[in-house]
Amino acid sequence: MSATSVSSAAATAAPDQTAFVFSSEGRGFGELATRLRAREHQVVADEPEALGGQDLGANPAELALSGLIACQAVTYRVWAKKLGIALDDVAIHADGDLDIRGFLGLDEGVRPGFSGVRLQVKLSGPEPAQRYRELQAAVDLHCPVLDLFSHATPVTTALQVAQGTA
Repeated sequence: MSATSVSSAAATAAPDQTAFVFSSEGRGFGELATRLRAREHQVVADEPEALGGQDLGANPAELALSGLIACQAVTYRVWAKKLGIALDDVAIHADGDLDIRGFLGLDEGVRPGFSGVRLQVKLSGPEPAQRYRELQAAVDLHCPVLDLFSHATPVTTALQVAQGTA
């Protein structure tokens, strides 16, 4: 189903038919690596050797930035179609500032997550620049992962403890 048909279907559907639950799961292995799975797709996350990992994959902060980039790219394409804006290409780069003292508990005054994220978006196509600024405004309002980065999202954690076999 194309992005346009999904948008059209969602516009006429009841709200209970447009709410999805997205899921992912992971299991640690090695020193700091994690095997991640979302539907049938698998990814390995790990820390670089300088942070104690084996560098088997991007680290979680890099994966978060990659998720933001991917969501932005999708949202640009969906909203370009929705707004009738010709878009030939979208390329995005993200930088996130993270002080690991917060993660390591070395300074409780330092946030463990990103203190800032910068996106560089390059769009190409035949439209005047103003049309692409309109597109950016729509994307900024509707990108789910940008919303996740920009606004507090309630998170609940259910802890299960299995008795060790040692």
